[in-house]
Amino acid sequence: MGQTITISPITRIEGHAKVFIQLNGDGKVDKTYFQVNQFRGFEKFCEGRMFFEMPVISPRICGICPVTHHLVSAKACDEIIGVKIPRTAEMLRELMHMGQIVQSHALHFFYLASPDLLLGFDADPAIRNVAGLIEKHPELAIKGVKLRKFGQEILATLSNKRVHGNFAVPGGVNKALSIQERDKILSQYDEMISYGKAGLDIIKDWLEKNKDLAQKFGSFKSGYMGLVDESDSLNLYDGIVKLIDKDGNLWERFNGKDYLNYIGEQVLDWSYLKSTYYKKEGYPNGVYRVGPLGRLNSANQIKTPIANEELKEFKGLAKGPVEGSLYYHYARMIELIYGLENIKELLEDKEITSKDILAEPKGIKGHGVGVIEAPRGTVFHDYHCDETGKLTSVNLIIATGHNNWAMSKAVDTVAKEFVDSNRLKEGMLNRVEASIRCYDPCLSCSTHAIGKMPMIIELIDNDGNVIDRLQRD
Repeated sequence: MGQTITISPITRIEGHAKVFIQLNGDGKVDKTYFQVNQFRGFEKFCEGRMFFEMPVISPRICGICPVTHHLVSAKACDEIIGVKIPRTAEMLRELMHMGQIVQSHALHFFYLASPDLLLGFDADPAIRNVAGLIEKHPELAIKGVKLRKFGQEILATLSNKRVHGNFAVPGGVNKALSIQERDKILSQYDEMISYGKAGLDIIKDWLEKNKDLAQKFGSFKSGYMGLVDESDSLNLYDGIVKLIDKDGNLWERFNGKDYLNYIGEQVLDWSYLKSTYYKKEGYPNGVYRVGPLGRLNSANQIKTPIANEELKEFKGLAKGPVEGSLYYHYARMIELIYGLENIKELLEDKEITSKDILAEPKGIKGHGVGVIEAPRGTVFHDYHCDETGKLTSVNLIIATGHNNWAMSKAVDTVAKEFVDSNRLKEGMLNRVEASIRCYDPCLSCSTHAIGKMPMIIELIDNDGNVIDRLQRD
């Protein structure tokens, strides 16, 4: 009979999850499961609220990426009232989004991922964290702190708060950007882009020195998805949904409003988090990855110069899509550079300080879908309401849900490569955790359910023994 190794909790991620590594009789890995063991009920308890409340309610899904939910919710509300928002409002929303991209990518790379890369997968867990990073690489840690602060200052400038700000409203935004505010943000650009380049150089150097590991670590075939514009350029705020297959061939390009015609969700018996797939291929043939790796594999170019040159190098790593999960960190830093460059371009547009920031509603259509690229991947908000504007149904497909299959595949692949219970070491299990960190999951955002939710309550004594158990199927 085999045994089971449990990793709980998984560290340096947002949310709660476990990994179960099932061993065969020889102590080798037979199968590994990534289990998300939390449940959020936002879709259900939003029913009955007024649609225009959603840009304020939905950011409470998560304190890590509230801007994503704030903006995509406002986009869905724009659809409900049937308006195209003014160009300045569009730019200001995108500016806010770029601030979120910069602060989130900086947080993940410098705080959560780099301890594994710079201190080592086998380093003492007591120092393999941001505190250990500050001690060993203080200058780098400061650059990460300042990059994140820069992104959050943009959020605070626009919405008066760094977390859960109120800025985007149905039809536009509620505050114009002053010339003084614009100039203050622009004055920091040269410093910030130098810090972004420093982070980019670190991950490129690490991947070059650890090429063999990077190419096999959590590497597997899958499809990829991301938003692009009409010229197949990366677009994190708006665009067409592009899906490619494991070889890089086009599966589909579609308007996000029609996502239900193309995206399905598969319920898994070991997790509260469902897995998405491309309907025409079915599950599991139609599984795909989102987020930085998915977006850069899907896009053909980036419209800002520094990031585009880096994308060319990224594309040169493989004949088809880049598959290794550790390359998520490289893609993430390219996107951080893009975010910084895009901030500069937006602020240098003379219309950015215009007061034309709100469109008049044209009535209530009863249905609206918003689509955006969160730092972690593509997000859909789908609202139905009655003639008064009261919500009758809400569906949210969140970035981490798209990546559920990929994270499950990554932990299984990495565990089979590195875990051997006959000579088990902590660093082996940390590698399994690190495969999940590549995807920067936001588990609180992404958990939801259809129908009756199974619930399990366990009573555990001081020695860890289960003394009672209740289950609702």
